[in-house]
Amino acid sequence: MQKSEILAKCDHTLLSVTATWEQIKQVIDDGIKYQTASVCIPPAFVKRAVSYAEGKVKICTVIGFPNGYNTTAVKIAETEDAIANGADEIDMVINIGELKAGNYDYVHREISAIKRVCAQKTLKVIVETCLLTKDEIVKTCEIVTSADADFIKTSTGFSTGGATIEDVKLMLENVGEGVKVKASGGISGLADAQEFIELGAHRLGTSKVVKEVKKGEEQ
Repeated sequence: MQKSEILAKCDHTLLSVTATWEQIKQVIDDGIKYQTASVCIPPAFVKRAVSYAEGKVKICTVIGFPNGYNTTAVKIAETEDAIANGADEIDMVINIGELKAGNYDYVHREISAIKRVCAQKTLKVIVETCLLTKDEIVKTCEIVTSADADFIKTSTGFSTGGATIEDVKLMLENVGEGVKVKASGGISGLADAQEFIELGAHRLGTSKVVKEVKKGEEQ
């Protein structure tokens, strides 16, 4: 698989709490240069990022991040703000506690409400697979599908684990038609990324693929 094929499926990501605008600009520059699917950045930088990128790379941001336990009203307000600021894609975290308590209608209503705000913008739903049982992962696939989200995403990268081959395979087997899978968290580089893509992942959340490509160019 060509490096360009892998890069085209990457959301080049910087969500560190210490991220500065200078670092965000570098991520955008890299996203443009390497033609990544998007750059995924904190909400506070979206407006500046949209202006700086000038449409040369899609701008993705996160909602209810990283814990997901904000109220639905807050998540909706975050989403409205992000879209008003020009975000192309939204990655939201579900309320994991409500899911684990079996309050599936709550989780479904929240995703549906945010999807309505997103309208034609891409919505990816982060379910934090490292905190879920296999049965709960299957259930989230069902909920995300019925709520008309565009993607189900494994991880925030801020919890106890990231994407695994086993979990991504399980998600691919259980999402409905039209729902794509994003593997995120712990993807170590090109070889790891290729394995997830060959498995069937449609998108990857990672910073390490671009870093590895850049390092290779320097040698």
